[in-house]
Amino acid sequence: MYAALWRLLPGPWWVRLIILLVLLAGALYGLFFYVFPWVSPYVTPGEIDLE
Repeated sequence: MYAALWRLLPGPWWVRLIILLVLLAGALYGLFFYVFPWVSPYVTPGEIDLE
């Protein structure tokens, strides 16, 4: 899957790397500022008992 994604990106390897880093930063931004705050009221840290 990652090889197919790498082949689909345009440009030389350094342009592909920059594109992937920007996409990764965008995904992390979306998770930290939209998804995690939306989910946090439903999941509390002390709910899981592993014993």
